[in-house]
Amino acid sequence: MKRRNFLITAALAVLLAGAFGQGRVAVLAATSGVIYAPGVKQPASAGETSGPVQIPEISEAPGTAYTIAGQETQSTVTAAPAAATETAFAASGEIVTKNGYKNGDLIGLNASWQYAGFSKINSGTAVMYTAFANRKNRIIAVNAGHGTRGGESVRTYCHPDQTPKVTGGSTAAGSITATAVSTGMSFKDGTPERAVTLRMAQILKEKLLQAGYDVLMIRDGEDVQLDNIARTVISNNTADCHIALHWDGDGLSYDKGVYYMSVPDRLKQMEPVASHWQMHEALGNALIGGLFAKGIKVWGSNPLDTDLTQTSYSTIPSVDIELGNQCSDHSDGRLDLEAEGLLAGINSYFGFN
Repeated sequence: MKRRNFLITAALAVLLAGAFGQGRVAVLAATSGVIYAPGVKQPASAGETSGPVQIPEISEAPGTAYTIAGQETQSTVTAAPAAATETAFAASGEIVTKNGYKNGDLIGLNASWQYAGFSKINSGTAVMYTAFANRKNRIIAVNAGHGTRGGESVRTYCHPDQTPKVTGGSTAAGSITATAVSTGMSFKDGTPERAVTLRMAQILKEKLLQAGYDVLMIRDGEDVQLDNIARTVISNNTADCHIALHWDGDGLSYDKGVYYMSVPDRLKQMEPVASHWQMHEALGNALIGGLFAKGIKVWGSNPLDTDLTQTSYSTIPSVDIELGNQCSDHSDGRLDLEAEGLLAGINSYFGFN
């Protein structure tokens, strides 16, 4: 566990964002109300793995729906559309995201996506919400932590190379498998963490939509049958970044402040971590900077190196942000302030200051 300075400048956050760019995914087709890429088998088999999946690149045709133009691998990093304010429309006149989704689309795990075969709980769906004004053509995956019934009784590999976990947490260091989705802690007043993370996600979603971001809600209700790997893989193939919302069950008798979970040095040679950990930490620093600017207390030991399933499988900028602990105020007023801080951090990361 190392102590780092959380005050990274907004300029550095923007520089890193520009240097690494954002991922592309395919235009998708609807099957039984759930969105999957065309021509794939369902469901994924446990433990299945393969190389990068070939998917179509999406090219922008201003004022029309997006079209297929060539091929690129899933892991390719490409620049976002040059004109962030241009809007694409489906034949029906509905706004569509830069990768072909409409407002309200349900997005399930595609068995052909890289790392999908490691998921054990994946019958649920995420929900896409599109901004209607000031469009930025960026999709933010908002992941309300916990909230998967039965997740505690299922185990998934900590890492795609099936090596042991290097730090403790809800799963002990040295374990090869981790809890698929933990139950989470309870606040001092008895409120379960999963209820607060969902409320936080709902407030953040509205602020992001008003600011012009499209939002992928990983969990849009009390329960979603998606384990941590499924949540991550869906985000990898659908969004520009992945933000998981949590509070820390640390057992302290006071609110220690916010922090994010950074990548341990021992994982920085393992793919996909090796190719993405700098993106994760740039996003984490930007989020902490935004929260700090709103007057929110930052934990003195921020960030905390933690071996997470989320970042072990992430191929886009991805962060677990801990917005306090069991002693924290979790009223709507407090959550609204924290959402403002997160929005400021997201704006900084993507250069929309």
